[in-house]
Amino acid sequence: MKSHVIAATAAVLALLATPALADTYQIDTSHTYLGFEISHLGFSTTYGRFTDVSGTIDLDEENPEASSVKVTIVPASIYSGDEKRDEHLRGADFFNVEEFPDMSFKSTSIEQTGEKTGKITGDLTMHGVTKPVTLDTTFTKMGDYPMQEGMKAVGFNATASLKRSDFGIDKFVPMVGDEVTITISLEAQRQE
Repeated sequence: MKSHVIAATAAVLALLATPALADTYQIDTSHTYLGFEISHLGFSTTYGRFTDVSGTIDLDEENPEASSVKVTIVPASIYSGDEKRDEHLRGADFFNVEEFPDMSFKSTSIEQTGEKTGKITGDLTMHGVTKPVTLDTTFTKMGDYPMQEGMKAVGFNATASLKRSDFGIDKFVPMVGDEVTITISLEAQRQE
């Protein structure tokens, strides 16, 4: 009995003494791009982006699959280059930003598929609906941030595809495409 108590105590002390392996990185909104593209009447592709994107990456360098990502997107920040269209997209026909002021992505699994590639699967909540989405991700760089001494930064690019109708945004389908391609390029700085 005494040996079990000693072993259990030693295990607890070892866990307490072990440093956390994941570092938290804050997404740099000014150096992050979250864009989308969608077919317009089959004639052209309309491009846009969300300019208000924030979140964190808990990055475990030794075991990337133990990492996690949490992102918040403000749909009212949509920008497509045409203010009239952007106002329509913010309205009840599409994002309904009055009722749904935030979108979020929370990773549920990360699979490393190559030295610098992976798949980040998570729950995307948009327009009040939560569905799984997988991001095909490429790690671009990790290192000292040259603009601020002592700061470490990391960068990723990712793409995904989803159907907007899966999230209850189905106005004008199929004239305005149902399939939406998402493109992400982000930079994040380690938090001390």
